Amino acid sequence: MELIILGCNSATPRENHHTTSQILKIKKHYFLIDCGEGTQIQLRKAKINFSKINHIFISHLHGDHFYGLIGLISSFRLLGRKTSLNIYGPKGIKDIIVSQLKASNSWTNYPLFFKELSSLKSQTLYEDKTISIKTIPLNHRIYTNGFLFKSNEKENLTYAFCSDTKYDENIIDFIKFADILYHDSTFLDIDKDLAKKTKHSTSIEAATIAKKAKVKKLILGHYSSRYKKKNKFLEEAKNVFINSFLSEDLKRFLF
Repeated sequence: MELIILGCNSATPRENHHTTSQILKIKKHYFLIDCGEGTQIQLRKAKINFSKINHIFISHLHGDHFYGLIGLISSFRLLGRKTSLNIYGPKGIKDIIVSQLKASNSWTNYPLFFKELSSLKSQTLYEDKTISIKTIPLNHRIYTNGFLFKSNEKENLTYAFCSDTKYDENIIDFIKFADILYHDSTFLDIDKDLAKKTKHSTSIEAATIAKKAKVKKLILGHYSSRYKKKNKFLEEAKNVFINSFLSEDLKRFLF
């Protein structure tokens, strides 16, 4: 597996940090997780071939997680895509995308499929001989899912994406012993009251979940734009869970 961070900021992009988006490479698959503004540019910078993306997973319908989706769908058409595209996301995402396409009289020339989600329980989204993908119910201000990617081959590797979410120990059973956990760490501990109010997590809370779930590595991300430097996030997390790492735009993690 290889994880490529395309964007790791929350809410608004900054000069060197785009909003949430990731590519997870597993064998022949290139899974796109969330699609914030600027995702196409980051895909270009990361030298990812657009045509290899056949599955897109949207965690929730806050703009910093899907405002780049309609542009990417449109670009696929302009690039002559013929292969079907599968989008997994909360109920309502199909209406949003279709209404945007309708307003611009710009329809796809490839099959576009939506799997809309509304269940509060974990469900399997995709499975083949090499990989299985399930939702992780998260606790945020609106309906939100994380995603659990598990290799079915001898490596038996697991990646858990958990953003956006408040501190919630209910996710531990889903992510226990994961090789890599990406967890919402929007705020520093000094702003823990704001994290609670907005249903986000602090770096310490993310590290606490990682420790209790006994994961191998924790990746911090979804940083608030109020913080200019990210080193404090890592410092706080490492005091709880030593195997913590900062996400950065275009940073790659091999596992």
